[in-house]
Amino acid sequence: MSGISLATRTPPSEQPAADEALRARILGLRDGLLHGLIGSDRLVERLLIGLLTGGHLLIEGAPGLAKTRAVKRLADGLDGSFARVQCTPDLMPADLTGTTVWRQDAGTFEFLAGPLFHALILVDEVNRAPPKVQSALLEAMAERQITVAGHTHPLPDPFMVVATQNPIEHAGTFPLPEAQLDRFLLHVVVEMPDEAAERRILDLVEGELTHHAEAMPAKLSLDDVRAAREAALATYVSPALKDYLVRLVAATRTDAAAPDLRAAIEHPASPRGTLALMLAGKARAYLHGRDHVVPEDIADLAADALSHRIGLTWRAAAEGRTTRDIVAGLVQRVRAL
Repeated sequence: MSGISLATRTPPSEQPAADEALRARILGLRDGLLHGLIGSDRLVERLLIGLLTGGHLLIEGAPGLAKTRAVKRLADGLDGSFARVQCTPDLMPADLTGTTVWRQDAGTFEFLAGPLFHALILVDEVNRAPPKVQSALLEAMAERQITVAGHTHPLPDPFMVVATQNPIEHAGTFPLPEAQLDRFLLHVVVEMPDEAAERRILDLVEGELTHHAEAMPAKLSLDDVRAAREAALATYVSPALKDYLVRLVAATRTDAAAPDLRAAIEHPASPRGTLALMLAGKARAYLHGRDHVVPEDIADLAADALSHRIGLTWRAAAEGRTTRDIVAGLVQRVRAL
């Protein structure tokens, strides 16, 4: 994450007003997203958390739940470049990274950048991409760079990958390896809307069919994104809350807190899960107007931050248990204070 130079910093006397104005612009982006996404408050909050932490998101849900629409609307609210990649089994790494071509007129090789060289990238149905493509995506997500023909190319800042996957149909898919799953800050599961929300969706889409879809009210600059990220990551986490974070994640490894739940876990969460949960908690606190993280932030984000980082035993999976159920149980057992 690049910092703001001292030459461009707001004078201390004006800093509180500038910070509040910046947060107001972030909340304006949130309101614009919510206006075009019915019943998607949780998804919108997670997208903004990813934006404020520099983390990547994996969104899982059945077709037709506005996953792609949400990311495209976020792109409309940012003054940065956007690319969408539709994954298929015949996709090649160069389709994401770009390739080197020979320019006969100049007598030199030239690198043509691929869609990964954008600030926001939507990777639709990521589990349909073959392993070589997933490996190229992993380097970009983990290192913020790509390597083509022996040359390393840095990616832009900010750089955020939002990937989607369909949990229903598995023909022609390649399950994501644990190493790539671990690179996603959050794994967000989008549920079916209730009847009231679906009725509002009908009205929204009908209105967009007869009139132009309402544009985002304003675009957030990338400088604002970087400044908001600094402000969010400066949110205070007390020593007691850090202890709670460590105990919660450690409960996936030891029998101290919930031995029955621990017995269902084959592969526990690593310290990266603890870090992800803390960073996401800082961003959530910032969005809610607090300068400190509270236990509610951790409890609300625990399943999204940890469920894709643990693996169940074959017996637990055969019994129909899920990692999200296990994490929810741990949140109930491990007390903050």
